Amino acid sequence: MLVEHSILIIITLSVVIVISPFLAKITKLPTTIIEILAGSIAAYYSFLEKNFIFSLVAEVGFFYLMFLAGAEVDLRVLLKLDKKIIKYGSLYIISLYLLSLIFTFLFGLHKIFIVIMPLISVGLILALFKEYGKDTKWLNFAMTIGILGELVSIIVLTFTGATLEHGVGMELYKTIALLIVFLTILAFLYKILNVIFWWYPEFKLFLMPHHDKDEKDIRLSMALFFIMIVIMEYLNLEIAFGAFIAGIFIATFFEHKAELPHKLSTFGFGFFIPIFFIHIGSTFDLENLTNKELVLNALKITTLMIIIRAISSLVFSKKIGLQNSILLALSHSMPLTLLIAVASIAYKAGTITSLYYSFILASLFEVIISMITIKIIMTQNPKPKSDF
Repeated sequence: MLVEHSILIIITLSVVIVISPFLAKITKLPTTIIEILAGSIAAYYSFLEKNFIFSLVAEVGFFYLMFLAGAEVDLRVLLKLDKKIIKYGSLYIISLYLLSLIFTFLFGLHKIFIVIMPLISVGLILALFKEYGKDTKWLNFAMTIGILGELVSIIVLTFTGATLEHGVGMELYKTIALLIVFLTILAFLYKILNVIFWWYPEFKLFLMPHHDKDEKDIRLSMALFFIMIVIMEYLNLEIAFGAFIAGIFIATFFEHKAELPHKLSTFGFGFFIPIFFIHIGSTFDLENLTNKELVLNALKITTLMIIIRAISSLVFSKKIGLQNSILLALSHSMPLTLLIAVASIAYKAGTITSLYYSFILASLFEVIISMITIKIIMTQNPKPKSDF
């Protein structure tokens, strides 16, 4: 019976992974949304049920998505960013958290909203690049600011996870101290590797040669990815943060392998990541759609998250124009992975119950509304005037 159950899950996942891109093309919806909806439908009709291997692979898919997000971040480029961009980006992020704090207390919301509403993830900005191209200026700016926001979001996610798991006390303080020590060691390691690769650039080419028939670049990337997961698990720190750092390491020290992020992305979006999104869908019971209160809560969450970004993005209006500021806000209104991650942590800790399903539904609403709105704006005025 167990074997038959596992076979059914494998067949269902295979079918969904293959047909999702075709359904996305027909419906004009992002493939991610199709995968989540397909996961919900498959679970509703018992084609997908709880399974340890399924959950484990899905979790690896989430970590891999964070790894890919990190692989878009060249730390040296980030450290050399224009001070004005850092200033505006900081104002934008601070504004998000202030507005979240105000709205949470103004509307009497659960305190988890203070953490969830300002979340930023660049995962789906990568999907926007696939549709609108890497030469889209507002999207490149949104990615730069998004990376800063995601760094803050992942640190907040780490603290939130530790707080919910240990509560406010000695264990939390130990986790914070451990994280600070870990980041200090990473900063020291960054300096050392910078010196090594500067004096011995051939060592970098030895690790990842230009012409490589053995795929050494993929092997090293995967080894680093899994080693970082093990380290974070051992230290009892947020694994997603470790995966993100592993991606940053690849982007920072192996910039000569310009095609590597694409190779890693192709593998991830072709296998691991779809399983993560299908699994997320399988945790959402379609019968919840008949729950009026749940749906209204999801719509309220979606509206608030888009509004605080639209307001906060006005700090960029003089630099990139009002329309591009709105587009930036919409591209940041899809923190699908991090929203689900924080909601899942809070749900497992018993902090939220029915709100968990509202957050899952809100994550879908956000992607659908933001993607469609961006498409409408880009169709009407694809190249607005702005000062980049």
